[in-house]
Amino acid sequence: MGVATTSAAPTPVAPPRLARRHGWAAAWYAVFAVYAGGVAAFSGPGLDRWWGIWAVGGYAAAAVLAWCWRSLGRQAALAASLAGALVAPVVWLATQAKATPDVTVVTNSASLLLHHANPYLPPVQLAHGGVLAYNPYLPVMTIFGLPHALGLRGLAGDPRPWLAAVTFLLFAAAFGAQARPGALRNGAFATASPLISFPIALGITDPPVLALTCLALALASPAWLAVAGGRARPAAGTWARMVTGWAAPARRAWLAVRTRLPAVARPAWLAAVVIGVACAMKYTAWPALAVLAAMVVARDGARAALRFAAIAVATTLTLVVALAPASVTAPAALIQNTIMFPLGLTAARSPAQSPLPGHLLATLGPAGHVAAIILLISAGVAIAASLVIRPPRDTAAAALRLALGLALLFALSPATRFGYFAYPLGLLGWIALSRESTPDAAAIR
Repeated sequence: MGVATTSAAPTPVAPPRLARRHGWAAAWYAVFAVYAGGVAAFSGPGLDRWWGIWAVGGYAAAAVLAWCWRSLGRQAALAASLAGALVAPVVWLATQAKATPDVTVVTNSASLLLHHANPYLPPVQLAHGGVLAYNPYLPVMTIFGLPHALGLRGLAGDPRPWLAAVTFLLFAAAFGAQARPGALRNGAFATASPLISFPIALGITDPPVLALTCLALALASPAWLAVAGGRARPAAGTWARMVTGWAAPARRAWLAVRTRLPAVARPAWLAAVVIGVACAMKYTAWPALAVLAAMVVARDGARAALRFAAIAVATTLTLVVALAPASVTAPAALIQNTIMFPLGLTAARSPAQSPLPGHLLATLGPAGHVAAIILLISAGVAIAASLVIRPPRDTAAAALRLALGLALLFALSPATRFGYFAYPLGLLGWIALSRESTPDAAAIR
């Protein structure tokens, strides 16, 4: 007599790679939550604490969702982190708190640009205007203050929502240019991280410059050059196909135009334009131009690098002249605001005074300040020499070299702050995220 047996259905188990991804995501959100909690606990009264209070809840919820909800946990965790670390603090601070110094500088410079075609006060007025009279940014940065200058008030007129939106779109484009899926997810994760959400909540203008730098690196990568050159197709699920329906027609139109363009307009020109835009926003992007040009020399030769640099410089100059023509005809104000002020050579000293080696040396007196500037110039020369002797040969090496160079320059600058290290840390994060090679759909299958 046979015995009837039943076999229980196997319990569904997440693929090891997928489970590992969820574990890493939960771990990162937990680290972010600890950091935000530290900001809330130790930063003292001020706007920093408000960001920490909002962000610690968002990151903690994201960590729990990513760990416990394996099917849609990553999407829910992203939503929680964006809501807690970016959306909520930006809305709260923009509507309930006094404008931060960075927000004031950007909005005032935009008003000056509209009325005088120059976002900089002349040296005579700077002498009596105090720290907030100085505008250390280049003309393209004033775009984020134009909504307020045009009459919008409240959240719509605050630069911070526009900084957040532009930064997210640029990061999504940077990851999408790598011809891999998950660009929107990676762009959202990068924007929700403390490196980006914290400064945006305070109105600090570095995030879009960092995102433009990452986009330029991505557009100079072999993956993008293969797509733009017609030798490969974008990966399914990239940001262009997910967001728009015209990605394929636009690509066909580009290939048709490309055959009629001269050699100077090869696919890498777009990377040169992007880094040129970044260089017209802030001086912190200029080292990226040197590193990218050195990479192009190593990969494509000196003539290609000269074309690349010429396109980038032409883009920067065109934007500066188009947006602020008066700053070119009367450059004294431009020099005082964007060069002398950051170097601590004006009557009003920059509030960027973190206790890093360059600033500590500058506090020893005039001789120490001169020594700090000499060390900064020497570091720049050493970085340039390293690019000539051993240039980076791919975008990952270029990003790493740029991160190391910026860290050295920030450490030796007379007027510096810890927040500037978001650039090298962000570049390292971009390297790690851009190497993600397996899409979620494949892992699930």
